[in-house]
Amino acid sequence: MNKRNPAYKYASFAASDDRGIIPKYVKMQAESWLNIADGLDKEACVDEDAVARIGRLLKLMIHPDLKCPIDEGLEPYAWLFIIASMCTKLKKDKNTRYYTTALLEIARKNFKTFNSAIIFILLMLTEEDFSRFFSVAPDLALSSELKIAIKKIIKSSPALCDEADPAFQILRSEIRCKLNDNEYKPLAYSEDRMDGKTANAFLADEAGAMDSYPIEAMRSSQMTLHNKLGIIISTQYPNDNNAMIDEIDKAKKRLDGLIDNKRAFALLYEPDDPLKQGDAWQTDDRVLFQANPVAVNHQYILDDLKDKRLDAILYENKRENFLCKHCNILYKGLGVEGYVDVQKVKLCRRDKDDAWWRGRRVWLGLDLSLSEDNTCVSMVTEENGTIYARAMGFIPEDRKDAKTKKEGVDYDRFIKLGNCIACGSEVIDYLEVENYILTLESKLGVEIQQVGYDKWNAISTVQKLEAEGYSCVEIKQHSSVLHAPTKLLKESILNKQFVYDDNRLLEINFQNARCTTDTNLNKYVNKKKSTGKVDMVVATINATYLVQQEMIYGSDFVVQVI
Repeated sequence: MNKRNPAYKYASFAASDDRGIIPKYVKMQAESWLNIADGLDKEACVDEDAVARIGRLLKLMIHPDLKCPIDEGLEPYAWLFIIASMCTKLKKDKNTRYYTTALLEIARKNFKTFNSAIIFILLMLTEEDFSRFFSVAPDLALSSELKIAIKKIIKSSPALCDEADPAFQILRSEIRCKLNDNEYKPLAYSEDRMDGKTANAFLADEAGAMDSYPIEAMRSSQMTLHNKLGIIISTQYPNDNNAMIDEIDKAKKRLDGLIDNKRAFALLYEPDDPLKQGDAWQTDDRVLFQANPVAVNHQYILDDLKDKRLDAILYENKRENFLCKHCNILYKGLGVEGYVDVQKVKLCRRDKDDAWWRGRRVWLGLDLSLSEDNTCVSMVTEENGTIYARAMGFIPEDRKDAKTKKEGVDYDRFIKLGNCIACGSEVIDYLEVENYILTLESKLGVEIQQVGYDKWNAISTVQKLEAEGYSCVEIKQHSSVLHAPTKLLKESILNKQFVYDDNRLLEINFQNARCTTDTNLNKYVNKKKSTGKVDMVVATINATYLVQQEMIYGSDFVVQVI
């Protein structure tokens, strides 16, 4: 491939970056694509004729804001995204694109909608006759933004909208290319059915605000097509039940070599893991550069991002929007009664290690909620002043889908990851909970010292555990009792003296947790005021209470009396 092409130049720049302004997975994707562009890949190649054709079309399109040909005003990362997704072909069949998915995770105000509009115009001009293209977004207003951007480019480009013989026909609900009868139509997830359509190419815009159904419906429509393309674009969103999370996870696994199928191209502009932790976002400009590639070349954008960063540091109510939308860091705001910043919690995460627990003395905390609600068993131990924890959630099997939709939490994913167990039907099967506790010692080799519980909904389970010889301690759910372990757990997190086995569901619980302060300034996590499920946090606090009592009094205490 011509090394003077802007796509090749940007890929080379990204792959060789040593200043930390290009995120890890963008570098890896750039290196992978350069291997193809240099003719070293066995399956794929870059079609020089297609690159030249795209270049000619971009010269004919006029930038509506800069008033110059789009090939002169296009951002470097956009060159790579467009050329890679549209001009990388199978070696054995140069009529078929190599990449069937093109994924772009990028912060707001990086011209993603504008660049998407360019892609759709190129597709309408270059695809086979009678092709159909769709964009899907959470609502019609957002989906129509892409249509508006396409319209602006067409209206600004004399070659595309000649009054005597225009190349495009712009209608109320769609845009048609008169040269080949290709058509583009925006769809809204909230209003339109996604089934029953065949999409030669589709674009899912703001995929972080949707679940996986629209994308999977579009992909299903392409099953019989050989030359298909799905483009998925979004910023980060403060929820855990969105299509973007799984798409990003799959992309990272491909780039890490854990998935063999490489027919997906992904530019993931999110800060590297060390930069997502703690307060790094407050001072390290690499966070801004890695999430905002346009900030590398535009000082005014970088200055504006720094102003927004300062506001986010000073005012907590601005933090969620800044971290999610401008830094691509998954974050849910604390609110005025928040328990602990989840970014601080994440600093305490480690990989799950069963072997580490073998031989440890552990204390269990239970949160046995109403039988149709979430339940949790949290296992905690202490060593050299550091608290170690592992939490397991339980949900009713037949309520899983309803809870996923209502709470915005992908329980299927967490069940597969081993963070949660679905049992029973409409109500939790407490036999499963009891069996989990009774087999912990044999499975992990731990020594259960005590089991802490709130007597509400726990009497039957506690009786069975006591019959098996376990020491069970009632922990009254009152601020005078819970304040000390709540405070200890928070301080341990802030001092990095808390370690938990990797568990995104536990992190979500910490995001949800809100505290109440009584007249004596005692604090405790209030389930009613929290913004979602907090059973894992409550169970961990109960277990921390037992550990704290052990540290103070030894094993002679039985119950805290008010």
